[in-house]
Amino acid sequence: MATSIMVLEQKYQALLQEAQRRQLPDVAGIRLCFQTLSLASAIDRDCAALLAPHGLSEGRFVLLFLLDAASEGLAPNALAEQAGVTRATVTGLLDGLEREALIERRADASDRRALRIRLTRKGKQTAKKVFDQHGRWIAGLFGNLSPSEREQLACLLDKVAENIGTSWRGMPQ
Repeated sequence: MATSIMVLEQKYQALLQEAQRRQLPDVAGIRLCFQTLSLASAIDRDCAALLAPHGLSEGRFVLLFLLDAASEGLAPNALAEQAGVTRATVTGLLDGLEREALIERRADASDRRALRIRLTRKGKQTAKKVFDQHGRWIAGLFGNLSPSEREQLACLLDKVAENIGTSWRGMPQ
């Protein structure tokens, strides 16, 4: 078995130690799950730290990205649908982006009752800067993997994802 240099989050270290103490089956699988969760948390933290100096959360970043791709702007309900969040969530995110002067809400030219959300000049500048930085950051995350290793990782993640929601069915409660 390969030795791991990745540090598990403290809560996962404690759970793994208890799993080993109880001699649960497939402790190696438990470790892999906790490694994956710890890595996802570390990526989330790094991403948040990268976006914070720009006054952005992940949600605000997603809206900025979607709006940057829509030169004519988007309606709030279209943003909600594309971002996979509720309209109420989009309203809150847009309020924050508007406070930072990154977006503007305007009446739709074809239907004055409807709104169109567009990036301001500052929003476009911020988007470009953040997208460039974010792209370099993501490239750096996987920079030490060869193309074949990246493909292998993608295949392995897909294989594990097939078990989500099915691996616990049929187990005693």
